[in-house]
Amino acid sequence: MVATGRGISLATEVVPRGRHDRAVTAPESVDVSVLVPAKNEAENLPLFMELAETALSHGPVTYEIIVIDDGSDDESWSVLQTLMEQYPRLRAIRHRAQRGIADALRNGYLQSRGKVLVFYPADLQFRPEDIPRLVAPILEGNSDMVTGFKQGKYDKALVSGIYNRLSRSLFNVPVKDLNSVKAYRREIMDVLPVRPDWHRYMIVVAAAEGFTVSEIPVPLYPRHAGRSKFGIGRIPIGALDMLSVWFELKFGRKPLLFFGLLGAALFLLGFLTGLVAIVWRVVAGVGFRPLLNLIEVCLIVGSVLFVGGFLGEMVAVQRAEMREMRRRAEEEMREMRRRLDQLRSDAEDGNQAED
Repeated sequence: MVATGRGISLATEVVPRGRHDRAVTAPESVDVSVLVPAKNEAENLPLFMELAETALSHGPVTYEIIVIDDGSDDESWSVLQTLMEQYPRLRAIRHRAQRGIADALRNGYLQSRGKVLVFYPADLQFRPEDIPRLVAPILEGNSDMVTGFKQGKYDKALVSGIYNRLSRSLFNVPVKDLNSVKAYRREIMDVLPVRPDWHRYMIVVAAAEGFTVSEIPVPLYPRHAGRSKFGIGRIPIGALDMLSVWFELKFGRKPLLFFGLLGAALFLLGFLTGLVAIVWRVVAGVGFRPLLNLIEVCLIVGSVLFVGGFLGEMVAVQRAEMREMRRRAEEEMREMRRRLDQLRSDAEDGNQAED
């Protein structure tokens, strides 16, 4: 059983999608769900929860904290089980193997109940006391998404600065820091592609989908304990992800615009080159083998790209249909959970009335 702010209620233990992941859930509805991916953060979690309880226990806004143990090989899961007995607002999800921050946030979102979601790391480089400032513009209706602009020194400032400048120039987003803590409306998760590491471009995708984005300064502190998960190998991966996101936003829904135009241009170049070669042959009586090779390459590659564009269009249609099916399935899941929670609440009220 799990203790809640309204007494003792039954909890459910689920294993999503057949995995050996365990989630402890509670039926209480809340305003804000704080999603905390954690990988080997056993030393940080107790202090994080202590600070979060102090920061979030006052005021009219209700919070829940969902910590996603992303394949930790230290004592993080046992620490979380102990903390759940101490803090009623804490819930936990466990990944038996590391699946990444994007998957952790997705799983946390599916288990959450808040209208507003907050992405917050467990390493205490950002303090929970700043969470109310992040969610305030959203709850007031002034923004759909709020990101934190890091204030302070940190090790990867150079890499982060280059990444942010490239992202601003490539995507034209109205914020200075894309890869930071953030709060956002639940609906944003419906438009975010389910791809590894694309959580870094949540702001880009949200802005492209018409959601309003704003920014507030948040102080950055030294890591409380443990080691940073950032490695130099993430730099080329991040660059490729940036190109992938750009292509997705520009041509993901209409791939024929890219492949079709490029294929048509090559085909036209081959056709014009062929006319030049024919005129040259007839007028000057001279044949030029490289021109024939260029014609062949342009016509073949242009035709392949054009056909690839048509195939891409069919894939895009299927993706749109799958996205809509997923959205409806998640809405049905939330409605089923709401009804189940209501049934539990009614059953508990009936039991208390009998007592």
